[in-house]
Amino acid sequence: MGKLKLYDTSIPRELIAEERESVYLSRSPEQRFFSVLHLNHISVAMNGGKPLKSPQGKGLVIRKPAI
Repeated sequence: MGKLKLYDTSIPRELIAEERESVYLSRSPEQRFFSVLHLNHISVAMNGGKPLKSPQGKGLVIRKPAI
């Protein structure tokens, strides 16, 4: 499970992006892969158990559910 990090609003966004990028690049390819799977699991849970992407013909297409 990841950590939630709150940033001071006075810090420029560029510095925050650089910090996040350095953390990401310091991980092994295996850690990066499993973090993507973890984010996918969280997104499905937060979307009521439905995936954000679903097969539609050729490949994956992002679509909004029809309400």
